[in-house]
Amino acid sequence: MNIYSAEFVTSATDWNKCPLPTYPEFAFIGRSNVGKSSLINMLVNKKGLAKTSGTPGKTQTINHFIVNQDQPKPWFLVDLPGYGYAKVAKSSRKSWSKFIMDYLDYRENLMCTMVLIDSRHPPQKIDIEFLVKLGTMGIAFAIVFTKSDKVKPAELIANMEVYKAKLLEHFNTLPTYFVTSAESWEGKEELLAFLEGVLEIELE
Repeated sequence: MNIYSAEFVTSATDWNKCPLPTYPEFAFIGRSNVGKSSLINMLVNKKGLAKTSGTPGKTQTINHFIVNQDQPKPWFLVDLPGYGYAKVAKSSRKSWSKFIMDYLDYRENLMCTMVLIDSRHPPQKIDIEFLVKLGTMGIAFAIVFTKSDKVKPAELIANMEVYKAKLLEHFNTLPTYFVTSAESWEGKEELLAFLEGVLEIELE
């Protein structure tokens, strides 16, 4: 897939206030500080589109971007708030959780949710629980392991094997997954090709 343009559309704290479901869309979500904004900017080749921050929990709204608006197959890219940031007030975490899950459950044009996971760490309970919840709800998802450039190749392979074994405790088959780096662009073409494939199926 070629990316010709990517522009911010709007932010919302209620899925009912999101843009009309005119185009297919893909949502990106992950634990705070997983490198979500950097990955999004890398994918669309536009620095600063999604706002990066050294402060975890910065994204607090559902942020819509329109990609390839003037092309035959435009689509929405959605930047969702991160989950699991302990320093955010409990009331705020509960509120975020509700509007995130409402969005994932009810957004009719959502094609696939990309769940970002830091490849440097062993399986985290909160990530596994979130993936299982998506599976239970019947929400299509793929896993995007981030920051592969921050870990030695042998350690990365070992981490992936541990994750695969953990996932197979909960799923009959391994979910689709990608290993990526916003710095080296590893996995960019594979991830864009996956999104394009989903779009082609939807638009047939």
